[in-house]
Amino acid sequence: MVAPKPPETVMRDPATAQTILKENFAPWVQGLQPTVAEISPEGCTLDIPVTPDIARVGGIVCGQALVTLADTAMVLACIGHMGEFQPVATTNLETRFLAAARGERIRCQARILKAGRALFFAEATLMAEPDRRTVALASATLFRP
Repeated sequence: MVAPKPPETVMRDPATAQTILKENFAPWVQGLQPTVAEISPEGCTLDIPVTPDIARVGGIVCGQALVTLADTAMVLACIGHMGEFQPVATTNLETRFLAAARGERIRCQARILKAGRALFFAEATLMAEPDRRTVALASATLFRP
């Protein structure tokens, strides 16, 4: 019999994180078509395609989609840090929009700044691809019940 992988090994696998995302996040989050590019104890990187559903006039991605992407990436960063799926709740989220988000996709790199027993402090950088232009920055406090 093969022993199961420890949680921290499993959570370093983007495919496993993608399954957690699919099974535990709301359908409207799934509608963004997020793809887990990377997950580790330090953070998580998600990509979403720029589609007509989230692009406004001029192909600019709407702010609601960007905030959802940032929040989702920071939640997954917490899960990557914990090494297993445990629910967390966003208690504070601040987003600063820096430039119009246009391109083929938006990449969000979230990282854990500090992790305590109950609170996580995270930040995220959102970039328009393929030119890697930073379009927004976000920070959040998340609570582990």
